[in-house]
Order: sequence, then C-alpha cells, then structure tokens
Amino acid sequence: MRSWLLNELDVPPRAPEVLASTDEGRAIVIELPANEKLGEHQVHERGWLLVVEGRIEATGPNGESAGGGVGLLVEFDPNERHEVAAIEDSRLLLLLSPWPGEGHPRNRD
Repeated sequence: MRSWLLNELDVPPRAPEVLASTDEGRAIVIELPANEKLGEHQVHERGWLLVVEGRIEATGPNGESAGGGVGLLVEFDPNERHEVAAIEDSRLLLLLSPWPGEGHPRNRD
C-alpha cells in the first residue's frame, strides 16, 4: 500500500508530479497558480480531475464548463479537447486510465 497527503506535497507550479504509474492508470498532482491555464489540449486516456485545493473552471470542446472548489471532480473522455483555468491557486489530482491510452506515442512501435 502507498499513500500521499496531497495537500502537503511539495509540488512546484506547472511541474506535474507523477505519484504512481501502472498499466492500469497514472496519478499526477498539478499545482496551477491563480489566473493561469492549462491551455486547450487533450490526452489519449480517460481522465478524472479532482480539485484538492483552490478553485478552477474546466471548459470542454463545445463550450460547456464546470467550475468549483475542493471536491469538484471533472471527467474527460479520451481525446476530448479541454482547458483548465485556475481561479485561485489550485492543487489538482489527475487520474488517467489506462496508461498509456490507445494512440499514445508510447504505444506506437
């Protein structure tokens, strides 16, 4: 068993920290300062983004958005384009599954 106190980890801003990585999934902590964004992007995996500290707004491909603070959980489909903006200094837990997903460069021969 492994465990982490997510709100006590020393994670530099915009330098994602991989906590665990297996074929089944990957857990990553991201520190996103207030008024900064993870610009529009996509990942090959299904993703779940949990707000551990702060407040964010996540925007999907059709302009739909979800915003909130601690406890907000947002799910992204594989290859779904999205953007994440920090309203306040925020700490996020990103879960990706499977790792790496179909089409990911690590899966190419």
